[in-house]
Amino acid sequence: MFDINGLNIKLNKFRMEISRNIKIAILFVCLIVSLDSIQAQQNIQFTQYIFNELAVNPAYAGYKEEWYAQATHRIQWTGIDGAPTTTQVSIDGVTNEDTRNVGLGLQVTSDQLGAQFANSLYANYAYRLRLDEADTRRLSLGIGAGITQYGIDGSKLSAVSSNDIALFQNSESSFIPDVRVGIYYTGQKWYIGLSAMDLLSSYYSNNLMNWDLADSTQNVIRKRHYYLITGGLFDLSEYTRFRPSLLWKEDLKGPSVMDLSAMFIFDNKFWVGASYRTGINLWSKKYAENQSLTSLNAVCGIVQFVVNDNFRIGYSYDYTLNSLGFYQLGTHEVTLGYFFRKKSKRVLSPRFF
Repeated sequence: MFDINGLNIKLNKFRMEISRNIKIAILFVCLIVSLDSIQAQQNIQFTQYIFNELAVNPAYAGYKEEWYAQATHRIQWTGIDGAPTTTQVSIDGVTNEDTRNVGLGLQVTSDQLGAQFANSLYANYAYRLRLDEADTRRLSLGIGAGITQYGIDGSKLSAVSSNDIALFQNSESSFIPDVRVGIYYTGQKWYIGLSAMDLLSSYYSNNLMNWDLADSTQNVIRKRHYYLITGGLFDLSEYTRFRPSLLWKEDLKGPSVMDLSAMFIFDNKFWVGASYRTGINLWSKKYAENQSLTSLNAVCGIVQFVVNDNFRIGYSYDYTLNSLGFYQLGTHEVTLGYFFRKKSKRVLSPRFF
């Protein structure tokens, strides 16, 4: 006999759990947006963040619900001596294949800009709340903690004057701890996420150039950053999908940066698309006073090929639209991704976000 009372009790419990989870999420969002920010754009950016959003949101950890590793190498502004070069290796997955409630992730990043360098290690934790019985919607709350070594290699510096007493030949570095938080919602056809980075490091001063000269100590302070990501998935035909996405990078003081991307996916194997990066200011900022800076940044071409159920490779090229484009040959970025899947495990639901 069908137990209608038992069903009602289960439904009521499920509604109460959803209500509690939504309240937790609202409090988490309030925590993110209430954190004060006082500085300008500094953070590393990747054109191919769309293939692994752990780079911009710790709550993304475990989204693919399988252990996934990705390596990214970015060579920016080729042709310019000392231009930025960035390498990042990450791995993330879920701890329990049945509930898939907890996601873990690890990121190692090395960034070089002329004589400056930054090497970081972050561990990420995400609790993934199930929002419906069919498990088609999840709300994830994430936190990441790590440490970064900021430094300057004095051997790469050249003095204008040979007797410059301020120039040093050795390397200087400092280690700064940091915390980042994020929230990430995903359904079958769309997603949205909000994150805050550099929450601790924005309070620390990196004394990278202490030359023991009066009033000459140069303090490098990290800037707090906020990221908003969103996107969707549309079926154009049985074998063709369209995946638009948006990334907004903000620090409340410096230039706001927006990435608009559009990818076409053919037979779940071949991805091809483009991205447009530009600066946008929704309100007046002090840095722009009496300035005539262009908002143009870059246009990017992106491809990804899914070799098999485990391995995928991506490439992107950024063409700079502002005056810097006359002095360099573009930016190249390569990604390699690998799923640690069991041979007997069948892929039932490929991840497009």
